[in-house]
Amino acid sequence: MEPASGQPELPLSLLYAGVTVVLGAAVIHRLLRQELQMGVPAALSLLLLLLAGWVCFVALPGYPGLCIFSLACLLSYCTLPDSELLSVQDKAILITGCDSGFGFALAKYLDKLGFTVFAGVLYLDGPGAKDLKTSGSNRLMVLQLDVTSLEQITKSYAQVKSQLKNRGLWALVNNAGILEFVADAELLPMSTYKHCMDVNFFGAVELTKMFLPLLRQAKGRLVNISSMAGTTPLLGFAAYGASKAALSMFSNVLRQELAIWGVKVATIQPSAFKTGIFGTTDQWSNQHTQIMQQLSPDVRKDYGENYIIAFRGKYGKWQASLQDELQPVLNDISIALIAKNPKSHYSPGTAANFFPFIYRYLPTRLSDFIFYHLLKSGQDVPDGVKEIGL
Repeated sequence: MEPASGQPELPLSLLYAGVTVVLGAAVIHRLLRQELQMGVPAALSLLLLLLAGWVCFVALPGYPGLCIFSLACLLSYCTLPDSELLSVQDKAILITGCDSGFGFALAKYLDKLGFTVFAGVLYLDGPGAKDLKTSGSNRLMVLQLDVTSLEQITKSYAQVKSQLKNRGLWALVNNAGILEFVADAELLPMSTYKHCMDVNFFGAVELTKMFLPLLRQAKGRLVNISSMAGTTPLLGFAAYGASKAALSMFSNVLRQELAIWGVKVATIQPSAFKTGIFGTTDQWSNQHTQIMQQLSPDVRKDYGENYIIAFRGKYGKWQASLQDELQPVLNDISIALIAKNPKSHYSPGTAANFFPFIYRYLPTRLSDFIFYHLLKSGQDVPDGVKEIGL
Protein backbone atom coordinates (compact mmCIF):
# COMPACT_ATOMS: atom_id res chain seq x y z
CA MET A 1 0.00 0.00 0.00
CA GLU A 2 1.30 3.43 -0.91
CA PRO A 3 0.47 6.81 0.64
CA ALA A 4 -1.28 9.55 -1.37
CA SER A 5 2.07 11.06 -2.36
CA GLY A 6 2.90 7.93 -4.29
CA GLN A 7 6.05 7.25 -2.21
CA PRO A 8 6.31 3.76 -0.68
CA GLU A 9 5.81 3.75 3.11
CA LEU A 10 8.73 2.43 5.16
CA PRO A 11 8.00 -0.86 6.96
CA LEU A 12 7.32 -0.31 10.64
CA SER A 13 9.98 -2.84 11.59
CA LEU A 14 12.56 -0.77 9.72
CA LEU A 15 11.55 2.35 11.66
CA TYR A 16 11.93 0.46 14.96
CA ALA A 17 15.36 -0.71 13.82
CA GLY A 18 16.28 2.86 12.88
CA VAL A 19 15.37 4.20 16.33
CA THR A 20 17.37 1.38 17.95
CA VAL A 21 20.42 2.07 15.77
CA VAL A 22 20.30 5.81 16.54
CA LEU A 23 20.16 5.08 20.28
CA GLY A 24 22.99 2.56 20.04
CA ALA A 25 25.16 4.95 18.03
CA ALA A 26 24.57 7.75 20.54
CA VAL A 27 25.47 5.51 23.48
CA ILE A 28 28.61 4.19 21.75
CA HIS A 29 29.66 7.76 20.87
CA ARG A 30 29.47 8.81 24.53
CA LEU A 31 31.25 5.63 25.64
CA LEU A 32 34.13 6.28 23.24
CA ARG A 33 34.43 9.81 24.60
CA GLN A 34 34.37 8.38 28.14
CA GLU A 35 31.30 10.43 28.98
CA LEU A 36 29.22 7.54 30.32
CA GLN A 37 29.47 5.46 33.47
CA MET A 38 28.24 2.17 32.03
CA GLY A 39 27.68 -0.12 35.00
CA VAL A 40 25.37 -3.10 35.44
CA PRO A 41 22.23 -0.99 36.17
CA ALA A 42 22.71 1.10 33.02
CA ALA A 43 23.33 -1.99 30.88
CA LEU A 44 20.23 -3.71 32.28
CA SER A 45 18.11 -0.62 31.62
CA LEU A 46 19.18 -0.65 27.95
CA LEU A 47 18.39 -4.36 27.65
CA LEU A 48 14.96 -3.77 29.18
CA LEU A 49 14.47 -0.95 26.71
CA LEU A 50 15.05 -3.33 23.82
CA LEU A 51 12.53 -5.71 25.34
CA ALA A 52 10.08 -2.82 25.68
CA GLY A 53 10.57 -2.08 21.98
CA TRP A 54 9.53 -5.62 21.08
CA VAL A 55 6.49 -5.33 23.38
CA CYS A 56 5.46 -2.04 21.74
CA PHE A 57 5.88 -3.57 18.28
CA VAL A 58 3.66 -6.55 19.14
CA ALA A 59 1.12 -5.09 21.56
CA LEU A 60 0.75 -1.59 20.05
CA PRO A 61 0.86 -2.04 16.28
CA GLY A 62 1.29 1.06 14.20
CA TYR A 63 2.75 4.46 14.98
CA PRO A 64 1.46 4.80 18.61
CA GLY A 65 3.80 1.97 19.68
CA LEU A 66 6.67 3.48 17.71
CA CYS A 67 6.13 6.87 19.34
CA ILE A 68 6.11 5.35 22.82
CA PHE A 69 9.28 3.37 22.10
CA SER A 70 11.02 6.44 20.66
CA LEU A 71 10.10 8.51 23.72
CA ALA A 72 11.34 5.74 26.02
CA CYS A 73 14.65 5.68 24.14
CA LEU A 74 15.02 9.44 24.50
CA LEU A 75 14.26 9.39 28.22
CA SER A 76 16.59 6.44 28.80
CA TYR A 77 19.43 8.15 26.94
CA CYS A 78 18.97 11.38 28.89
CA THR A 79 19.10 9.56 32.24
CA LEU A 80 22.23 7.47 31.58
CA PRO A 81 24.84 8.24 34.27
CA ASP A 82 27.46 10.79 33.26
CA SER A 83 31.07 9.77 33.97
CA GLU A 84 32.58 13.23 33.51
CA LEU A 85 33.87 14.18 36.96
CA LEU A 86 34.74 17.60 38.31
CA SER A 87 37.92 18.48 40.15
CA VAL A 88 37.77 18.34 43.96
CA GLN A 89 40.26 21.18 44.31
CA ASP A 90 39.01 24.03 46.52
CA LYS A 91 35.65 22.31 47.06
CA ALA A 92 34.31 22.32 50.62
CA ILE A 93 31.63 19.99 51.96
CA LEU A 94 29.63 19.97 55.19
CA ILE A 95 28.46 16.55 56.42
CA THR A 96 26.12 15.99 59.36
CA GLY A 97 26.01 12.93 61.60
CA CYS A 98 29.73 12.11 61.45
CA ASP A 99 29.94 10.40 64.86
CA SER A 100 29.57 6.99 63.18
CA GLY A 101 28.11 5.18 60.17
CA PHE A 102 27.87 6.79 56.76
CA GLY A 103 28.87 10.26 57.99
CA PHE A 104 32.01 9.06 59.76
CA ALA A 105 33.13 6.92 56.79
CA LEU A 106 32.22 9.64 54.27
CA ALA A 107 34.19 12.34 56.11
CA LYS A 108 37.31 10.16 55.96
CA TYR A 109 36.70 9.13 52.35
CA LEU A 110 36.16 12.65 51.03
CA ASP A 111 39.11 13.94 53.04
CA LYS A 112 41.34 11.40 51.27
CA LEU A 113 39.91 12.48 47.90
CA GLY A 114 41.11 16.02 48.60
CA PHE A 115 37.94 17.84 49.66
CA THR A 116 37.81 20.37 52.46
CA VAL A 117 35.50 18.62 54.93
CA PHE A 118 33.43 20.08 57.74
CA ALA A 119 32.32 17.08 59.82
CA GLY A 120 29.35 17.80 62.07
CA VAL A 121 29.12 15.59 65.15
CA LEU A 122 26.65 15.29 67.99
CA TYR A 123 29.37 14.59 70.56
CA LEU A 124 32.50 16.68 70.16
CA ASP A 125 34.34 14.54 72.74
CA GLY A 126 33.00 11.21 71.40
CA PRO A 127 35.15 8.45 69.88
CA GLY A 128 34.08 9.29 66.31
CA ALA A 129 35.01 12.96 66.65
CA LYS A 130 38.35 12.11 68.28
CA ASP A 131 39.18 9.66 65.49
CA LEU A 132 38.42 12.23 62.79
CA LYS A 133 40.54 14.85 64.54
CA THR A 134 43.56 12.58 64.83
CA SER A 135 43.38 10.67 61.55
CA GLY A 136 42.13 13.42 59.23
CA SER A 137 44.20 15.90 57.25
CA ASN A 138 44.42 19.61 57.98
CA ARG A 139 41.52 20.07 55.54
CA LEU A 140 39.12 18.23 57.89
CA MET A 141 37.44 20.28 60.63
CA VAL A 142 35.15 18.71 63.24
CA LEU A 143 32.16 20.83 64.32
CA GLN A 144 29.69 20.47 67.18
CA LEU A 145 26.41 20.16 65.30
CA ASP A 146 23.16 18.86 66.71
CA VAL A 147 20.76 19.27 63.78
CA THR A 148 17.83 19.79 66.17
CA SER A 149 19.53 22.83 67.74
CA LEU A 150 19.06 26.12 65.90
CA GLU A 151 21.77 27.65 68.06
CA GLN A 152 24.33 25.04 66.96
CA ILE A 153 23.25 25.27 63.32
CA THR A 154 23.68 29.05 63.41
CA LYS A 155 27.09 28.75 65.07
CA SER A 156 28.21 26.15 62.51
CA TYR A 157 27.13 28.43 59.69
CA ALA A 158 29.26 31.24 61.09
CA GLN A 159 32.27 28.90 61.48
CA VAL A 160 31.97 27.49 57.96
CA LYS A 161 31.46 30.89 56.36
CA SER A 162 34.46 32.26 58.22
CA GLN A 163 36.67 29.40 57.03
CA LEU A 164 35.48 29.63 53.44
CA LYS A 165 35.86 33.39 53.24
CA ASN A 166 34.29 34.17 49.85
CA ARG A 167 34.48 30.72 48.24
CA GLY A 168 30.98 29.45 48.92
CA LEU A 169 30.12 25.91 50.09
CA TRP A 170 30.26 23.28 47.36
CA ALA A 171 28.00 20.75 49.07
CA LEU A 172 25.84 20.00 52.09
CA VAL A 173 25.29 16.32 52.90
CA ASN A 174 22.30 15.89 55.22
CA ASN A 175 23.25 12.53 56.69
CA ALA A 176 22.29 12.75 60.38
CA GLY A 177 19.48 10.32 61.14
CA ILE A 178 17.93 8.13 63.81
CA LEU A 179 15.80 5.00 63.72
CA GLU A 180 14.64 4.66 67.34
CA PHE A 181 12.66 1.39 67.75
CA VAL A 182 11.15 -1.01 65.20
CA ALA A 183 7.58 -2.03 66.06
CA ASP A 184 3.99 -1.81 64.84
CA ALA A 185 2.91 1.79 64.23
CA GLU A 186 0.23 1.58 66.94
CA LEU A 187 2.79 0.52 69.53
CA LEU A 188 5.29 3.31 68.89
CA PRO A 189 4.88 6.30 71.23
CA MET A 190 4.36 9.78 69.76
CA SER A 191 7.78 10.74 71.12
CA THR A 192 9.33 8.32 68.62
CA TYR A 193 7.48 9.89 65.70
CA LYS A 194 8.41 13.40 66.83
CA HIS A 195 12.06 12.53 67.41
CA CYS A 196 12.40 10.90 63.98
CA MET A 197 10.82 13.92 62.31
CA ASP A 198 12.98 16.35 64.31
CA VAL A 199 16.26 14.70 63.34
CA ASN A 200 15.55 13.09 59.96
CA PHE A 201 13.40 15.83 58.45
CA PHE A 202 13.11 19.13 60.31
CA GLY A 203 16.82 19.16 61.15
CA ALA A 204 17.72 18.67 57.49
CA VAL A 205 15.29 21.38 56.42
CA GLU A 206 16.61 23.85 59.01
CA LEU A 207 20.21 23.18 58.02
CA THR A 208 19.44 23.40 54.30
CA LYS A 209 17.67 26.74 54.67
CA MET A 210 20.61 28.09 56.68
CA PHE A 211 23.32 27.01 54.22
CA LEU A 212 21.56 27.54 50.89
CA PRO A 213 23.07 31.02 50.35
CA LEU A 214 26.55 29.45 50.45
CA LEU A 215 25.46 26.62 48.13
CA ARG A 216 24.00 29.11 45.65
CA GLN A 217 27.22 31.11 45.77
CA ALA A 218 29.21 28.02 44.76
CA LYS A 219 26.51 26.66 42.43
CA GLY A 220 27.08 23.45 44.33
CA ARG A 221 25.24 20.37 45.51
CA LEU A 222 22.69 19.36 48.10
CA VAL A 223 22.81 15.64 48.91
CA ASN A 224 20.18 14.21 51.25
CA ILE A 225 20.61 10.74 52.71
CA SER A 226 17.11 9.28 52.73
CA SER A 227 16.30 5.56 52.81
CA MET A 228 14.65 2.73 50.96
CA ALA A 229 12.09 2.91 53.82
CA GLY A 230 11.15 6.37 52.57
CA THR A 231 9.79 4.96 49.30
CA THR A 232 8.74 1.44 50.29
CA PRO A 233 6.38 0.61 53.18
CA LEU A 234 8.26 -1.72 55.53
CA LEU A 235 6.60 -3.34 58.54
CA GLY A 236 7.75 -1.77 61.81
CA PHE A 237 9.29 1.32 60.20
CA ALA A 238 6.31 3.70 60.27
CA ALA A 239 8.03 6.49 62.20
CA TYR A 240 11.39 6.24 60.46
CA GLY A 241 9.89 5.66 57.00
CA ALA A 242 7.50 8.62 57.30
CA SER A 243 10.35 10.97 58.21
CA LYS A 244 12.49 9.73 55.32
CA ALA A 245 9.56 9.98 52.90
CA ALA A 246 9.20 13.62 53.94
CA LEU A 247 12.91 14.18 53.32
CA SER A 248 12.69 12.55 49.87
CA MET A 249 9.78 14.75 48.84
CA PHE A 250 11.56 17.83 50.17
CA SER A 251 14.56 16.87 48.02
CA ASN A 252 12.43 16.36 44.91
CA VAL A 253 10.82 19.78 45.23
CA LEU A 254 14.14 21.51 45.94
CA ARG A 255 15.71 19.83 42.92
CA GLN A 256 13.26 21.69 40.70
CA GLU A 257 13.38 24.98 42.56
CA LEU A 258 17.18 25.20 42.83
CA ALA A 259 17.91 24.26 39.22
CA ILE A 260 17.66 27.91 38.14
CA TRP A 261 20.38 28.76 40.68
CA GLY A 262 22.73 26.12 39.30
CA VAL A 263 22.45 24.01 42.47
CA LYS A 264 21.94 20.29 41.87
CA VAL A 265 20.07 18.09 44.36
CA ALA A 266 20.55 14.34 44.76
CA THR A 267 18.82 11.86 47.05
CA ILE A 268 20.62 8.76 48.30
CA GLN A 269 18.29 5.89 49.24
CA PRO A 270 20.41 3.06 50.66
CA SER A 271 19.10 -0.30 51.76
CA ALA A 272 20.20 -2.05 54.96
CA PHE A 273 23.81 -1.23 55.82
CA LYS A 274 25.50 -1.65 59.20
CA THR A 275 25.90 1.93 60.41
CA GLY A 276 24.98 1.80 64.10
CA ILE A 277 21.57 3.38 63.45
CA PHE A 278 19.92 0.38 65.14
CA GLY A 279 21.68 1.29 68.36
CA THR A 280 22.72 -1.27 70.96
CA THR A 281 20.90 -4.04 72.78
CA ASP A 282 20.80 -1.86 75.91
CA GLN A 283 19.22 1.00 73.98
CA TRP A 284 16.61 -1.34 72.51
CA SER A 285 15.83 -2.71 75.96
CA ASN A 286 15.35 0.82 77.32
CA GLN A 287 13.13 1.81 74.42
CA HIS A 288 11.12 -1.38 74.80
CA THR A 289 10.56 -0.57 78.48
CA GLN A 290 9.37 2.93 77.58
CA ILE A 291 6.95 1.53 75.00
CA MET A 292 5.50 -0.93 77.51
CA GLN A 293 5.00 1.83 80.07
CA GLN A 294 3.06 4.13 77.74
CA LEU A 295 0.70 1.52 76.23
CA SER A 296 -2.93 1.78 77.20
CA PRO A 297 -4.49 -1.31 78.85
CA ASP A 298 -6.63 -1.99 75.76
CA VAL A 299 -3.67 -1.94 73.37
CA ARG A 300 -1.55 -4.05 75.73
CA LYS A 301 -4.38 -6.61 75.96
CA ASP A 302 -5.07 -6.70 72.21
CA TYR A 303 -1.43 -7.23 71.24
CA GLY A 304 -0.33 -9.33 74.21
CA GLU A 305 2.90 -9.32 76.18
CA ASN A 306 4.57 -12.03 74.07
CA TYR A 307 3.96 -10.20 70.80
CA ILE A 308 5.39 -6.95 72.14
CA ILE A 309 8.37 -8.60 73.83
CA ALA A 310 9.24 -10.35 70.55
CA PHE A 311 10.32 -7.03 69.03
CA ARG A 312 13.16 -6.78 71.53
CA GLY A 313 14.45 -10.14 70.31
CA LYS A 314 14.51 -8.87 66.72
CA TYR A 315 17.62 -6.79 67.34
CA GLY A 316 20.08 -9.59 66.65
CA LYS A 317 18.21 -10.71 63.52
CA TRP A 318 18.17 -7.19 62.08
CA GLN A 319 21.86 -6.67 62.82
CA ALA A 320 22.79 -9.97 61.18
CA SER A 321 20.98 -9.01 57.97
CA LEU A 322 22.83 -5.70 57.49
CA GLN A 323 25.63 -5.19 54.96
CA ASP A 324 29.04 -4.46 56.51
CA GLU A 325 30.68 -2.89 53.47
CA LEU A 326 29.73 0.81 53.19
CA GLN A 327 31.74 1.51 50.03
CA PRO A 328 28.74 1.26 47.63
CA VAL A 329 27.10 4.13 49.53
CA LEU A 330 30.31 6.18 49.64
CA ASN A 331 30.79 5.69 45.90
CA ASP A 332 27.29 6.90 45.06
CA ILE A 333 27.57 9.94 47.34
CA SER A 334 30.94 10.91 45.87
CA ILE A 335 29.56 10.60 42.33
CA ALA A 336 26.60 12.79 43.31
CA LEU A 337 29.10 15.35 44.57
CA ILE A 338 31.51 15.50 41.63
CA ALA A 339 29.70 14.19 38.54
CA LYS A 340 29.10 16.98 36.07
CA ASN A 341 25.53 15.79 35.65
CA PRO A 342 24.60 13.68 38.70
CA LYS A 343 21.48 11.57 38.84
CA SER A 344 18.58 12.73 40.96
CA HIS A 345 18.43 9.45 42.90
CA TYR A 346 20.96 6.81 43.89
CA SER A 347 20.00 3.48 45.44
CA PRO A 348 23.06 1.63 46.77
CA GLY A 349 22.48 -1.92 48.00
CA THR A 350 20.66 -4.85 46.39
CA ALA A 351 17.46 -4.47 48.40
CA ALA A 352 17.28 -0.76 47.56
CA ASN A 353 16.26 -1.71 44.02
CA PHE A 354 14.53 -5.03 44.70
CA PHE A 355 12.06 -3.89 47.37
CA PRO A 356 10.86 -0.72 45.55
CA PHE A 357 10.42 -2.80 42.39
CA ILE A 358 8.11 -5.20 44.26
CA TYR A 359 6.12 -2.32 45.74
CA ARG A 360 5.74 -0.32 42.53
CA TYR A 361 5.11 -3.00 39.94
CA LEU A 362 3.38 -5.91 41.67
CA PRO A 363 -0.30 -5.87 42.66
CA THR A 364 -0.73 -4.38 46.13
CA ARG A 365 -2.08 -7.57 47.67
CA LEU A 366 0.88 -9.53 46.35
CA SER A 367 3.49 -6.97 47.46
CA ASP A 368 1.89 -6.74 50.93
CA PHE A 369 1.98 -10.53 51.20
CA ILE A 370 5.66 -10.64 50.19
CA PHE A 371 6.73 -7.86 52.58
CA TYR A 372 4.79 -9.39 55.46
CA HIS A 373 6.47 -12.76 55.09
CA LEU A 374 9.90 -11.28 54.41
CA LEU A 375 9.90 -8.91 57.38
CA LYS A 376 7.89 -10.56 60.12
CA SER A 377 10.92 -12.75 60.96
CA GLY A 378 8.88 -15.57 62.47
CA GLN A 379 7.04 -13.16 64.75
CA ASP A 380 3.78 -14.34 66.28
CA VAL A 381 0.45 -12.59 65.70
CA PRO A 382 -1.25 -10.37 68.31
CA ASP A 383 -3.44 -12.06 70.89
CA GLY A 384 -6.47 -10.13 69.64
CA VAL A 385 -6.03 -11.58 66.15
CA LYS A 386 -5.88 -15.11 67.57
CA GLU A 387 -9.09 -14.57 69.53
CA ILE A 388 -11.14 -13.51 66.53
CA GLY A 389 -9.56 -16.22 64.35
CA LEU A 390 -8.16 -14.06 61.53
